[in-house]
Formats: sequence, C-alpha cells, structure tokens
Amino acid sequence: MDERILKWLYDIKIAIEELDTFFGGKLPSVDDYKNNLLLRRGVERNLEIIGEAMNRIRQRDPEYLRYITEAHAIIGLRNHIIHSYDNVSDESLWSIVKDHLPKLKEEVEVLIGDL
Repeated sequence: MDERILKWLYDIKIAIEELDTFFGGKLPSVDDYKNNLLLRRGVERNLEIIGEAMNRIRQRDPEYLRYITEAHAIIGLRNHIIHSYDNVSDESLWSIVKDHLPKLKEEVEVLIGDL
C-alpha cells in the first residue's frame, strides 16, 4: 500500500464530505448557489483540492485512475478553475457537485477500502 496515495484519496473524500456540510443535507437551487459568493468560493476551493489530489495520484501511480470514472476530467476541471478562473461557469460547477461528486465519493471509498 502506498501511504501517499491513501492520503490523497482521503483528501478527496474529506473535500467531498466538507462540500456536503455546506448544504446541510439539502442542495440549494443553482440560483441560490450563484447568489452566495461564500458558497461558490468554498465549492471552487474543494474542487481544486480534489483535482490536485487526483493529479498527484496520477503522477505517483496512474493505474489508480482506471478505478475513477472521470479522473482526467477532474484534473482538467482543477486546471480550468485555477488558470481560467474568470471563465468558470457557475452552472457547470453546480452540475458537477450535484451530479458527479456522489459517484466520485463512492469510487474513492471503494479504493480506500481496498487499500
């Protein structure tokens, strides 16, 4: 077991769980999200952490990425948020949080369990 990869997997899991706490068990509407600067910045920061951890896993042992459905898209999202911050769509980020993070959390939990 590679302890660094395990640590990065936990970083991803913790970032997703932190995002879950922002919503108090109920996702607000996309309009509520767009009108809440603090929430948007918190979401962006956690997506950056998730993407950076995924990138580090890729650099350390790319074989792990075959177990994560959207690994390359996650890394690309991180790069987009950081390097094109002025061109980030709130609707796109909201869609990712709503539709894709639950699956990522499941995949990461499986990997953590297997390690």
